[in-house]
Amino acid sequence: MSSPLFKEPIAYEKIPTRIFTDPREASKSVAHEIAELIKLKQREGKSCVLGLATGSSPKTVYAELIRLHREEGLSFKNVVSFNLDEYYPMEPDAIQSYWRFMKEQLFDHVDIPKENYFIPLGDIPQSQIEDFCKSYEAKIDSLGGLDFQLLGIGGNGHIGFNEPGSLINSKTRLMMLDHSTRAAAVMDFGGELIKVPKKAITMGVSKILQAKRVVLLAWGERKAGMIADAVEGSVSEHNPSSYLQSHGNVLFVVDTAAASELKRMKSPWLVEDVTWDSQMTKKAVCSLALDLKKPILKLTNKDYNDNGLSDLLAGYGQAYEINIEVFNQLQHSISGWPGGKPNADDTNRPERALPERKRVIIFSPHPDDDIISMGGTFQRLVDQGHEVHVAYQTSGNIAVSDDEAIRFIDFVVDFNRQFGINNDETTKIFEDAKSFLLNKKDSELDTAEVRHVKGLIRKGEAKNTCRFVGIPVENAHFMNMPFYETGQVQKAPLGKKDIEITKELIEKIKPHQIYAAGDLADPHGTHKVCLDAIMDAVKELKHKNFMKDCWVWLYRGAWAEWEIHEIEMAVPMSPDQVIQKRLGIFKHQSQKDGVVFQGSDAREFWQRAEERNATTAELYNKLGLAEYQAMEAFVRWKY
Repeated sequence: MSSPLFKEPIAYEKIPTRIFTDPREASKSVAHEIAELIKLKQREGKSCVLGLATGSSPKTVYAELIRLHREEGLSFKNVVSFNLDEYYPMEPDAIQSYWRFMKEQLFDHVDIPKENYFIPLGDIPQSQIEDFCKSYEAKIDSLGGLDFQLLGIGGNGHIGFNEPGSLINSKTRLMMLDHSTRAAAVMDFGGELIKVPKKAITMGVSKILQAKRVVLLAWGERKAGMIADAVEGSVSEHNPSSYLQSHGNVLFVVDTAAASELKRMKSPWLVEDVTWDSQMTKKAVCSLALDLKKPILKLTNKDYNDNGLSDLLAGYGQAYEINIEVFNQLQHSISGWPGGKPNADDTNRPERALPERKRVIIFSPHPDDDIISMGGTFQRLVDQGHEVHVAYQTSGNIAVSDDEAIRFIDFVVDFNRQFGINNDETTKIFEDAKSFLLNKKDSELDTAEVRHVKGLIRKGEAKNTCRFVGIPVENAHFMNMPFYETGQVQKAPLGKKDIEITKELIEKIKPHQIYAAGDLADPHGTHKVCLDAIMDAVKELKHKNFMKDCWVWLYRGAWAEWEIHEIEMAVPMSPDQVIQKRLGIFKHQSQKDGVVFQGSDAREFWQRAEERNATTAELYNKLGLAEYQAMEAFVRWKY
């Protein structure tokens, strides 16, 4: 098991925080701590009272606890658990119910007695909630309190459903949910905000703080701001997680993305001695220039000395020497030839000149990530004569609304009737799918027929984008990776079949370039699984002769962009190319005018992409380089 980064305490951090490069390893470390506590209580002949959380963050913790039960004999017979919260109103068998979540993610797979786990009831009359909440807390107190409380954190800093404004002495109660919380949960409710409950029953802050041990988990860049505020900022009701500063036995366990706004990650030279290699120097100089609002070439010796960078300055002697080195690095990352420029000196270019015509695979986790994330580069590669293939890794069917599916079904059925096309079997499939959708209950998953219809919609839109950009339809590959086809937001783990499908395509095309989504801030985790499949496939194939000439470039998605110092290739876009990319995104009609899985950002994907690309170009300009309308950014993965 890999060790966390920076294990020793950081003086100005008010909450102990361990940073892991891999969330899976972080989750395992937490699961093992829980397991040791359970076993300690067993040896003492006592119950182990756990406070448990729901959401995406603890899933891997529960998976590891299940593995420990099955493979290493960890027993849960002495465990008593209390969950933090539940939506209100909510039937316990509904897909979105935390009762159902806990049973599927943990309880049904271990030997915990059914009478030993407690979750707030979302289906009791509102008149009974106050008494229920009092009895819930009394039950915890009767067992001596919580031995261990596992927490996640919301994008607005909530713990449990204690939204901003909750007081430190708040009790278990019915809580109105913040709009951002409901927007972030919309993916679990068919993409319709109106279906997301406006209330929830939540354990209060005071009861959480009474736990003997508290561990909070956070993964991804979307949590970074609140993590930094909780760990380094002041205690405030505006960020309820900051109340944990007052707890004597608390630990934040985060990945590098969630830790990215901490000072030790953003400005490590202010925390400890660093090795001033090229990457660290570039990071420090870009940060300094942006903080001071000065172009890199105007930074002075005084700027370095006054801002904690005297060690870096001493190594070079003069600011000018540092400035010109970093400026050149940034300048060399800009290229309008993402496939390499023919008949050019490629010494200082991000891509090789040869071969002049490259075979390229753009891996797209969903059927629109290619055009949203790197549409300008996609078009450039095609226009510059490369053989471009797009590999759509998943069907994307869960991101199609029920209304959109019904509209599509009506068109197909009406078309067949209009032109006398009689195919009873096909007609029945579509009619059965429509009947299901019209009568669909909250507790029901889409049928195979409905998923097929929704997948056809996404497939057609992806083909339309390829035609728009200018690649033949046969260069569009629909992989339908099995891990995705569960019919629900929760996906299966990456499997051997997923990796084999990826390997087969790479071996078939023998690419000189692979583009893959390195966007790990994707709220439903599909990008991470798809990237893992590519990385595993590449590692298994790297001994092949054709792979010795294959470079892998990582792009980001609709939620975040690479930091300026990380970028190794920046492809500029003119105003006309920005409009061209927007029109390509518009080909995905099912994803317009009400995105199903947009997270808390209400903008459409084309708006997010344009803002992100414009911001990247603006950063280059602020650092003293040429001014472009927009830029798409890439980082090379050297396997």
